[in-house]
Amino acid sequence: MDNGPEFISATLAEWAEEHQIKLEFIQPGTPTQNSYVERFNRTYRDEILNMYVFKTLNEVRELTENWIREYNEERPHDSLNGLALWEYLASHKKGENSNL
Repeated sequence: MDNGPEFISATLAEWAEEHQIKLEFIQPGTPTQNSYVERFNRTYRDEILNMYVFKTLNEVRELTENWIREYNEERPHDSLNGLALWEYLASHKKGENSNL
C-alpha cells in the first residue's frame, strides 16, 4: 500500500495487528510499485467518493457495489480495446473453441 495519511494511522496499524495482517508499504516516492491499486483508488475517488455526500455507511456500500458491478461488467476498458470485461472474455473463449 502507499504511504498516504489514510494508510499510516495508528488505528489502521492496530486493526491490522489484531487481525494478524501484515501491512507492506511501497517505497516513498515510487507509486509505480503499486500502479494498479493507485489507478483503482484514483478512479474510485473521482467517481464515487468525490461525487456524493453520504448519509450512512450502507449508502456507501450500495453505491460501491453498483459501481464495481458496472465497472467490471458493463464499462468499456481502454486496456481491453474498448470492450467490457464480459465482451473481452467472450471473444477469447470463441478463439479457444475454434482451436479445438
